[in-house]
Amino acid sequence: MPYQEIKPNAVYEYLQNLQNRIVEAVELVDGKNFLNDSWQRPEGGGGTSCMLEEGNVFERAGIGFSHVKGHKLPPAATAAHPEAAGRAWEAMGVSLVFHPRNPYIPTVHMNVRFFIAKSPEQGLDKDIWWFGGGMDLTPYYGFEEDAIHFHRVCRDALAPFGEDLYRNFKQDCDKYFHLKHRNEPRGIGGIFFDDFNTLGFDQSFAMLKAIGDAFVSAYLPIVQRRKDLAYGEQERDFQAYRRGRYVEFNLVFDRGTLFGLQSNGRTESILLSMPPIVKWRYDWKPESGTPEAKLYTDFLIEKNWLGI
Repeated sequence: MPYQEIKPNAVYEYLQNLQNRIVEAVELVDGKNFLNDSWQRPEGGGGTSCMLEEGNVFERAGIGFSHVKGHKLPPAATAAHPEAAGRAWEAMGVSLVFHPRNPYIPTVHMNVRFFIAKSPEQGLDKDIWWFGGGMDLTPYYGFEEDAIHFHRVCRDALAPFGEDLYRNFKQDCDKYFHLKHRNEPRGIGGIFFDDFNTLGFDQSFAMLKAIGDAFVSAYLPIVQRRKDLAYGEQERDFQAYRRGRYVEFNLVFDRGTLFGLQSNGRTESILLSMPPIVKWRYDWKPESGTPEAKLYTDFLIEKNWLGI
């Protein structure tokens, strides 16, 4: 593939705009405004963490933009790219996790990011760069139409860039968001990709934008359908229990969390994805035939939601 100019500034501008657009869309649904917390990183770079807590719809919703730089890659990055060890690097991205109050609304995660490790030699064609990200849905009480809608929007966003991308990225998502110590998926999946530069810079960047732009239409219609459903203490209790799985994944397996902590990132921003209320129980299992059991039997399984 002919060399294409790498444009970090264009990625930077897109990501900042994406954060602003999603914040505005969520504020319209929730009715409460985000707190904007801008910060600087001593080692280089900074960002803005937008947080909504104790909202009308969202108990906690965090969306962060970061643009950080460093002189030496942390182990979370060099494990997959030993050739980048010792290089100066630059990483930027938007990452969000929304934890709704109503247990019938699923938690959602979305992340889009760009990474470049500078070559010590002259010439941008010697830089190592890639895009990564995706989005996934974690329901507490499953609805098949919600799962199908979410996956359909993901598929349609990727369709212009290759007919195999949705299938491949869905498989990667199912593999990545899997709690090995529990032998169960975190949710009903979505799409996930990393180290992606296959299409060249221009088309890879266009694909990233298609995914970021699709988030609002993938998630907010589900929120609107479920936010007024009545629930009680039993549903809230199960929601808090299942949120424990979310915490376990983030602290044990999540590459972004590990990269942020290992690169001396801002802890408050790295951990904004954590749910506000969580419970753990010893060896608890739902009663057969209950809505809680249905989550395990019908949704936390490997499934082709679009029948393709």
